[in-house]
Parts: sequence; structure tokens; C-alpha cells
Amino acid sequence: MTHELTDLANQVSQTLGAKKLMLATAESCTGGGIAQALTDIPGSSDWFDRGFVTYSNTAKNDMLDVSDAVIAQFGAVSEEVAAAMAAGAVANSSADVAVSTTGIAGPSGGVPGKPIGTVCFGWARGEHVQTERLVFQGDRQAVRAQAVAHALRGLLRFVE
Repeated sequence: MTHELTDLANQVSQTLGAKKLMLATAESCTGGGIAQALTDIPGSSDWFDRGFVTYSNTAKNDMLDVSDAVIAQFGAVSEEVAAAMAAGAVANSSADVAVSTTGIAGPSGGVPGKPIGTVCFGWARGEHVQTERLVFQGDRQAVRAQAVAHALRGLLRFVE
């Protein structure tokens, strides 16, 4: 884990611990990378409830209650699906807050309007959900690493 990721994970640990918030992750393109970065921190069981790795649309539907209609209308890589994933992670866990990612890490899969490197993020707490869409540069590993770091930075902003 990079120094930046370790620092971000430690900041998340301190922030969630201080606020007594439990976290769940809902990941597609990051494949559990957010959960791994966070659970590398000793004591993470105090504030980390669970991680959902929902790579397929069926998994998003089954585990996070993301509707087929939302996926069909907006596509799996969309802010709408990221929002539904984050909300579904809170609803299907003991967590107070959740972070989600869905994207196209490459090297293939890009489509017009959604190039390789597109990642949509969701952060949810109660009824409040925030989303963001970014396009990262680099190979598959670089896109995933940037997405994990951005998800953690966004989580810190979201819970402050």
C-alpha cells in the first residue's frame, strides 16, 4: 500500500472512530481495494462493518438492491448506480455510512461518453447521498489505485 493510501486510511480510521460511525463499502471496479486499504489499519473492526464486491449487475441487484431499471436506464457505470450502491450498502448492513465505486478500469470496455478510466463514486449516510464522476488516466492498476484514493478522500469530506 502506498504511503498516501496508508495516510488516507489512517485519517478515515481516526475520523470514523471519533464520530462513532460504522462503514460499509460497495465496490465494483476497485474489486475490494477500498476495503483492503481500510482493514489494513489495526482496530478497523471498531468502525468497519463489511465490504460488498459487486462486480456483476446481478450482484449489484442481489446484494445492494440496485434495480435492473436503474442499470438499464443509466448503465452500470453511472452516478445513479453509484448512488444506489452506496444507499444499498447502508440498507443491507449495520453501517451508518457507505462508499461505492463503479467504473471502467480498462484496458477495454470504454464506450462513447464513458471512456476507459471513468469511475463513478457514491457516498451515503441516512437519506443523504452524494455522487461524483471522474475520468482517471493510466493503466488498469493506476485507474484502480487512483479510484481507491479518491473514494477515501471523498469519504473524509462527506463525513466531516
